[in-house]
Amino acid sequence: MKKNTLGKLQKNTLHQQIVSLLAKRIINQMQPGDKLPSERDIAADLDVNRATVREALKKLETLGFIEIRHGEGIFIKDYLTSGNLELFKMMIYLNDTIPLSILQNLLEIRRIIVPQMAANASQNITEEELQQFEAIVTSHDTILEKDLSVHQLIAKASRNLLYIFILNFFNQIFRDFGYLYFENPDNQKRSELFHRELLEAFKAKNSKKAYTITHSVLDYTEKRIYAYYSQIYNNKG
Repeated sequence: MKKNTLGKLQKNTLHQQIVSLLAKRIINQMQPGDKLPSERDIAADLDVNRATVREALKKLETLGFIEIRHGEGIFIKDYLTSGNLELFKMMIYLNDTIPLSILQNLLEIRRIIVPQMAANASQNITEEELQQFEAIVTSHDTILEKDLSVHQLIAKASRNLLYIFILNFFNQIFRDFGYLYFENPDNQKRSELFHRELLEAFKAKNSKKAYTITHSVLDYTEKRIYAYYSQIYNNKG
């Protein structure tokens, strides 16, 4: 029997597992222009049918990982020039913990974008949305749910569709990993203060204050999350 060189698969969501296996191999072992084994060889190696492999390869092509040249083979693309936010999100979830470099990228771009989003929102927010904001701040939801709701309201009130989609991207990730940050009581208090201060800035339609408040809390958040993950990686080493 031929030896399996790619890895083991579970029986459910096979094509998704194949995507993950091949993505890890591409990121860790291959260079742009390198050639993957054929669809037939991958299927034989993993002991799955070719239709499942084909589905996985189509996903990798959509993500910008590979180029399928009919009659020539499957070639690795430079995902730095062909990738998109969906690929970035996939790279976050490839392993049990977020790679430190990816985490830094995520927090940095969030700190750049969200304060301006808040500044725009302060000028466009309606009375109804202000009431919604106040209801969030005074609710009995968990601090994580409150924070996600506040950021969703910021994006909506910005009246910028791209901001909304970007924020949705951030929020899904922080919904999955945010509990680690909010386990710390000091972090909970810092976010509660941010919610109250931002509400007042919105009521006053003070864009400068909204920008400064949001930038300050994201700078604090970035430093605390980075310190936490740095400790994890140092302990692993």
